[in-house]
Amino acid sequence: MARFELKLPKMGESVAEATITNWLKNVGDTIEMDEPVLEIATDKVDSEVPSEVSGTLVEQLFSVDDVVEVGAVLAVIESNQGEAIEPDGAQERTLEAVSAAESHADAEISEQQIPAEVLDTVSKPLVKEEQHHEAVISSHDGRFYSPLVRNIALQEGISQQELDSIAGSGKDGRVTKLDILDYVAQRTVPMNTQAASAPVQPASVQFTQQPKPVIKPQSVPVQQGDEIIEMTRMGKLIAQHMTASVATSAHVQSFVECDVTKVWQWRERVKKDYQAREGEKLTFTPIFMEAVARALREFPMMNISVDGDKIIKHRQINLGMAAALDDGNLIVPVIKNADQLNLVGMSKTVNDLAQRARANKLKPDEIAGGTYTVTNVGNFGSIMGTPIINQPQVGILALGAIRKVPAVIETSEGDFIGIRYKMFLSHSYDHRVVNGALGGMFAKRVADYLEAWDPQREV
Repeated sequence: MARFELKLPKMGESVAEATITNWLKNVGDTIEMDEPVLEIATDKVDSEVPSEVSGTLVEQLFSVDDVVEVGAVLAVIESNQGEAIEPDGAQERTLEAVSAAESHADAEISEQQIPAEVLDTVSKPLVKEEQHHEAVISSHDGRFYSPLVRNIALQEGISQQELDSIAGSGKDGRVTKLDILDYVAQRTVPMNTQAASAPVQPASVQFTQQPKPVIKPQSVPVQQGDEIIEMTRMGKLIAQHMTASVATSAHVQSFVECDVTKVWQWRERVKKDYQAREGEKLTFTPIFMEAVARALREFPMMNISVDGDKIIKHRQINLGMAAALDDGNLIVPVIKNADQLNLVGMSKTVNDLAQRARANKLKPDEIAGGTYTVTNVGNFGSIMGTPIINQPQVGILALGAIRKVPAVIETSEGDFIGIRYKMFLSHSYDHRVVNGALGGMFAKRVADYLEAWDPQREV
């Protein structure tokens, strides 16, 4: 019997660790090839780790809630598939490759992962040292720091002593990403110790930035009978992401009413034949996504990101599609190269991502790389909304509920009152780089495409 080491695979750029949330197999259980063995969670997505061989699980090296680095051995499986799973020296080479991959992933952790207001307070200290000596952050005295936490500490100038003083919320008091970001957000900019002890010459000291006041949220009194509910891991991440977005972007909204009567009637005509032919439903979402992708191609300055004082104009149009989960949280899978898909391809991609999002089967790369986001608030009965921008993007479009309303119909023979299917498009955009003209024209162009829908279109 050969022993196979099941390792935590690489799960996309900048993902250096994961938390074990559930073991699906116990020691002694039989495992088939490609069968999931355990469930893990990262800062980006939850997923499963399948076995690459069939055999029997003989050892679990970590417990639930343990934080594991990419490349670490999670479990040992006895398999009869060959005498040796890895030749001599292969494990050493594998660990070297993993180490190189982790170093590369750490180097690629960008400022986009840290709230902009945090960077603003720590990137410009009041007094700078003339010579910068890079500190070394390490795990010691039984206190483990993940590569991600160490990297953030180095980027933010947090000393080993400061890091050791942070109270961790993870297992065994481990400092998590949220812990260190909360600390960075609340700490004041420290004066350099050496500079503070030296005599100060008032004429030569120039303050380029005043320290921002630290505002702590007011505690809420708990009355008898109140229920205290702990936020989920994903809920905490969403809260942090939304707060950072509001603090980063200058949100402004434009609203456009759209007549989708032609789209409604066309879908009613073709949906049964489409389902019989393709084996799945034709919803409104791929129709709207197609119109948004066309508008982005016409208005490329809506398909951008902001990096400091630079604007990144994206070549690819990757549409994020906000999807509601059963637990009330949201996740945003990404339709890559959306402008290159026909309506059938768009429909299949939308249905596949939505189904796997609800089943918690998305891969990390499938929720990364979005350049613009669409959210359907009409699913919950809302006629419009003011969505928060999904950083580092600059725009997000909310689709309101489709309603039958009385409307004025203009014809060559005069105006008439009739029943029409209408909806509101709510466009939130970053007023730092998108002015009202561009934001309004983009939303209007999406409406124009939908109102000009060809009733005779084949699908």
